[in-house]
Amino acid sequence: MDENGHRNGSTIIPCLRYHDARAAIDWLQRAFGFHVQAVYADGPTVHHAQLTWGHGMIMLGSASSSGAWSKLAVLPGEIGGRQTQSACVIVTDVDAHYARAMAAGARIVIDIADQAYGGRGYACADPEGYLWWFGSYDPWHADAGQ
Repeated sequence: MDENGHRNGSTIIPCLRYHDARAAIDWLQRAFGFHVQAVYADGPTVHHAQLTWGHGMIMLGSASSSGAWSKLAVLPGEIGGRQTQSACVIVTDVDAHYARAMAAGARIVIDIADQAYGGRGYACADPEGYLWWFGSYDPWHADAGQ
């Protein structure tokens, strides 16, 4: 148990909205290896979904034009593909993950390479334009001062 009383998992969870959330869920599993923990949906509309990776999680849902959150958030395609934040996912075998993502059609935006701060990684975009960083550098286990 951590200092906040949580037993497992991350206490910070990125949340994403997709035009086609069902297709995004399938693609994120196939391309990146996420696992579906929960999906709450009515037909094609995903109200809330939880996908896990190790002890981490993302949440996602269908984009809409109604609701308080929808008035505050835009999708990458609505602002020229730009982002204000992105997810960094720690993987143990970066080269295998890179090959899997490529095979699923991920658009590589920063090619795989060893990083000056340690580890190896790459960046890609998913089908709706969200940017993802996958790398082996684990700041939870890095030596202080690197």
